[in-house]
Amino acid sequence: MIDISVKGLVKSFEQDKNILDGLSFEVNTGERVGILGRNGCGKTTLFRILTGELRSDEGTVSIYKGKRLGLISQIPVYPEGYTTDMVLQDAHRRLYAMQERINALTAEMASDHSPQVLEEYDRLSAEFQRCGGYDMERERNRVANGLDIPPAMRAQPFDSLSGGEKTRVNLARLILEDTDILLLDEPTNHLDLNATEWLEDYLRKFHGTVLAISHDRYFLDQVTQRSIEIHDGKAEFYNGNYSFYVVERQRRFDEQLKKYEKDQAKLEQLQKAAAQLHLWAFMGNDKLHKRAFSMEKRMEKLQQTERPKTDRKLTVKFQESEFLADEVMVVDNVSKAFGDRTLFSDLTLDIRGGERIALIGDNGTGKSTFLKLIMNEETPDTGFIRKGPAVRTAYLPQIVTFPVAERSIYDTMLYETKCTPQGARDRLAAFGFMGEDVFKPVGALSGGERSRLKLCMLMGEQVNLLILDEPTNHLDIASREWMEDALSDYTEALLFVSHDRYFIEKFATRVWELRDGHITDYKGTFSQYREYKARQAQFVQAAKNAEKQDAPKPKKEQRKRPPNIEKQIAKLEKEIEKLEAQSAQLDAQSEEFASDYQKLLDIAEEKETITAQLEQLYADWEDLSGLL
Repeated sequence: MIDISVKGLVKSFEQDKNILDGLSFEVNTGERVGILGRNGCGKTTLFRILTGELRSDEGTVSIYKGKRLGLISQIPVYPEGYTTDMVLQDAHRRLYAMQERINALTAEMASDHSPQVLEEYDRLSAEFQRCGGYDMERERNRVANGLDIPPAMRAQPFDSLSGGEKTRVNLARLILEDTDILLLDEPTNHLDLNATEWLEDYLRKFHGTVLAISHDRYFLDQVTQRSIEIHDGKAEFYNGNYSFYVVERQRRFDEQLKKYEKDQAKLEQLQKAAAQLHLWAFMGNDKLHKRAFSMEKRMEKLQQTERPKTDRKLTVKFQESEFLADEVMVVDNVSKAFGDRTLFSDLTLDIRGGERIALIGDNGTGKSTFLKLIMNEETPDTGFIRKGPAVRTAYLPQIVTFPVAERSIYDTMLYETKCTPQGARDRLAAFGFMGEDVFKPVGALSGGERSRLKLCMLMGEQVNLLILDEPTNHLDIASREWMEDALSDYTEALLFVSHDRYFIEKFATRVWELRDGHITDYKGTFSQYREYKARQAQFVQAAKNAEKQDAPKPKKEQRKRPPNIEKQIAKLEKEIEKLEAQSAQLDAQSEEFASDYQKLLDIAEEKETITAQLEQLYADWEDLSGLL
């Protein structure tokens, strides 16, 4: 069954330039599809058209009748005073309305025993149970815990939350609504590693359809089964996840380039042959013109083969200073608190030359604060941080700002790096700032553009300790690959905070995990760290299981055996047999009086009493039998 059908979609925001230009594709029920393409190619525009927020200029969008569709990037406006928990409860508004109607029907049935009322009550009760009405609170707690929405945040007014926190809450609301089709626009942007992995696990078990826009390549690999790339306003299809897409895209590029080069060689050969035939025709053999014209028609077809385009690769590299010492930085007994909240204490660590360290941990644990201590932007409460005498540090913060917001990109590059005008142009072009774009004011840049510009500036400095705080957070996939190209040839010490598992796996040779105010040092790659954590979790579970098995069991001799125990057991068995017979009789009466609502209520009440008595008798019988 087809959940989404898009045919001939056209949308433009500028005259004579279509951002979507005949986009067509279909998505079947239960598919997980990654929507790929450069920033500005129309991915988010497509999602806004699918939800009805935007109208297309041409084409049609069809959503299967009755399917509920939700978009994570849309954050609804709630009434003033709405708490976060009220927002989560809003996801179950349909169940709450159903519950109110059931309560109203219950009151109505006290005086109205009509079949219509009973039928509606039975239908709504069954639907309420099927939709998880009795598990609403448990499900809210499960989703909130998985997405790191603690009780304190749930009690806060929703309007007081940060943009990232609102995004997390909105994602939780969307999940709780049990939507049929999920449209996820950068869902992992404000999630830490644990929350991201929880979301991946949820989506793997999700029975509906998922369309995901993401720059998190690891997330796309884990979640998607198929990829659609929007290129020049049209759809290109790849029957696999992101890793498959990368390999297949390169294969197609190589194949198209080979065909182009072959056609160009053939074209050159035909041009020479046609020119020779025309020359001979002018010398007296007019019939050769016809053969030359036939060749020129073949040439027209060959000229239609376009040379495949590829993104410009990063060519600027970091300038590394000559550094001979092994000790880059020492952290000795460092602690930091803000008021009553202690972020971390007694941190003792060191960084050696050439190490690449990933600092990971949940949001709010103090990772960025730790980097600010290293950069002397904050002062430790205890201890000290000492760098080697020849260490030159470069720092890319999570939020990049520039001293003069009105200054252009080009002028900012000239003023802050002291490079030549041509050097500024070349370096900016390598990072995607070309043409008239270099004259835009830096204050008008997006977060990702500011990060790219700052990195471009850092690459001109002589650096032997590079510190990066969420370096890929605002970058599209192409920009992340540019950054990785630059860092691949950087051989000095690197310390970075990141939730991008693809990036961490590529660069980390050592992992620092900040948890509960302490940093645990893991020597090895990110995958080795994950394997270690998985083994530790298995050991902890095995120890818990062993404790249960080794726990002393009560011995029969420890309890005094009451007299006439056999008679007591026999008596219990007779009582159990009697009550079981009464229970079976009540079951028969339920079928007999199926249309008498009041009688059914009386039977249900009596059966509940008998069931409770039976459970107690079963427990007494088991207890006495254990003493034999």
